[in-house]
Amino acid sequence: MAVDQVLLCAPRGFCAGVEMAIKALAWMVRSFEPPVYCYHEIVHNKLVVDRFRDRGVVFVDDIADVPEGRPIMLSAHGSAPEVVAAATERGSYVVDAVCPLVTKVHHEVKMRAKQGYRILYVGHEGHEEAVGTMAVAPSSISRVESIDDVAALPDFDEPTALLAQTTLSHRDWSDVAEAARERFPDIWQPGRSDLCFATTNRQGALTAIAERCDAVVVIGSANSSNTTALAKLATEAGCERVYRVNGPDELPSDLSGTVGVTAGASAPEDVVQAVIDFLAPTDGVEEVRITDEDEYFPPPRNLRQLIQAIDVVATLGLGGNVADLPDRQDRTVGASDVLVTL
Repeated sequence: MAVDQVLLCAPRGFCAGVEMAIKALAWMVRSFEPPVYCYHEIVHNKLVVDRFRDRGVVFVDDIADVPEGRPIMLSAHGSAPEVVAAATERGSYVVDAVCPLVTKVHHEVKMRAKQGYRILYVGHEGHEEAVGTMAVAPSSISRVESIDDVAALPDFDEPTALLAQTTLSHRDWSDVAEAARERFPDIWQPGRSDLCFATTNRQGALTAIAERCDAVVVIGSANSSNTTALAKLATEAGCERVYRVNGPDELPSDLSGTVGVTAGASAPEDVVQAVIDFLAPTDGVEEVRITDEDEYFPPPRNLRQLIQAIDVVATLGLGGNVADLPDRQDRTVGASDVLVTL
């Protein structure tokens, strides 16, 4: 290994939605006897999922696989309405950790469908977010993923609307969106883009360093849409050696020169540090920051109420004064730190 320098992207790693979902599931683990059940992987990251499995979390792809009366968490990617209803009926306690940005798209789908629109939804086939979103109004929505998909659509009698999977890369979105606007000139779009700001920021940071790199390492799992988009972006930027890895053990030992490092929105910061330690750059690390992110999504309301109730019961049980309970500063605690101490 002869790595001279690491160019470290910022922002990188956990986005606000992932932060919220991971911390929420950690509270579920601490609040209930195992097993806690989670519908789909809480986030698309193998190491994060494995850490929760080690603490007794069982991930299922069908709510019917959850024994009646067990606590259930619904993943950050969003769930179909019938899944939410089934979980509510089956679980003793249900927390929906859907990212608020996905909730926004679900709301847009619901409203446009009620108004009689045909919705063109740009999303990856089989992706959990896309599946959940399309289930909001299945008879009113058509999924497209390419320019050819747009061209193959029939002529619709109803007005059209254009919405998107939040974790798409800007490149994946822009060409298809332009094709849709050309095919349907009066198509409606939301005033604020459906694309996740964190996904866009991570792509911008990688673009800022790609031309300076002899190799690029993208940390994250293969089933993470935003992670694979980062790897694709690095390749398209002309970097000949691009590695998408879960951790340092998947890296080759012959990297040299300047290596760029970034992490998808579901990848923990301690893994980023482990990759840097593996690379051991002789000239150190230069962090290249294009913007600061200060977005914060609080835990779901019913989980906040549960945490507060547990605090009250524990305080009273120990003879304490409930009035002296400090406010929980969830915002100041990072999900990466929560995982390390889980």
